[in-house]
Amino acid sequence: MADSKIDGIEDLSSDSRRDALRGTDGTIVNIAGYRFVALPDRDELRQPFRDICGESGLAGTILLSHEGINFFLAGSRVGMDSYLEFLAQDERFAGIPLKVSNSDSQPFRRMLVRLKNEIISLGMPEISPADFTGEEITPQHLKAKLDADEDVVVLDTRNDYEIRIGTFDNAVDLNISSFRDFPNAIKNLPEEMKEKEIVLFCTGGIRCEKASAVMLNAGFANVKQLKGGVLGYFEECGGAHWDGDCFVFDRRVALNPQLEETDHELCFACREPLGQEELNSEDYVIGQSCPHCA
Repeated sequence: MADSKIDGIEDLSSDSRRDALRGTDGTIVNIAGYRFVALPDRDELRQPFRDICGESGLAGTILLSHEGINFFLAGSRVGMDSYLEFLAQDERFAGIPLKVSNSDSQPFRRMLVRLKNEIISLGMPEISPADFTGEEITPQHLKAKLDADEDVVVLDTRNDYEIRIGTFDNAVDLNISSFRDFPNAIKNLPEEMKEKEIVLFCTGGIRCEKASAVMLNAGFANVKQLKGGVLGYFEECGGAHWDGDCFVFDRRVALNPQLEETDHELCFACREPLGQEELNSEDYVIGQSCPHCA
């Protein structure tokens, strides 16, 4: 997202932060953010986060781990202002870069604050992004490389059902159903790829930050992570070099490159995301089945 608005929101004044979240009357403000930072007091943080979200009328999920924080929240602008003011009181959370969008309805059913072993599950405790990770590449820098047809490998760290909704042109698909499969999947990549420039991406940046450390540990020499993920790229570069939409983990299901909600739906039975072709299939029965589970 634009440095002057969203990804750079940690550099803005408090007034500018509020302006960045200002939507039209009646719209719901959606934010997502994360930070890898040591939280030895993880358990004690849970109730204060519950309290501020309840007081602010927010819904969504906050994950707290000894390795950091990850949150997806939605509510009024006033409620979101209160949450961000609370967040800024702890220097470990101050200025977390945010992904911001608006919706006409609340995309979350309830408010959860959960204690986790990891804020993004990988199952490799030796990987600590707070201490070691690949360098970031901005959306504009990546677009310039793709415009120039440079020899760069763009690798999708997301799950197979997300990639069906959309991905970068010619991106490497690891065909994984869970992020925990990522470490084994990269073992099947060609050996010559270890010397190439590789740019990892995911929805908002959290998975590719962890994945970059995994790849560097595995001997890949030049690994970068896309700053702000796909949503950050959409904000700065629109749909250039992108095919389709972007899956998101809430009731909106997917956003297009203009960060607008699309007409994708989730199958009631198997929870797979469905596009128009699948919704028009004879195997799609509302509330029962879809082409993936019929």
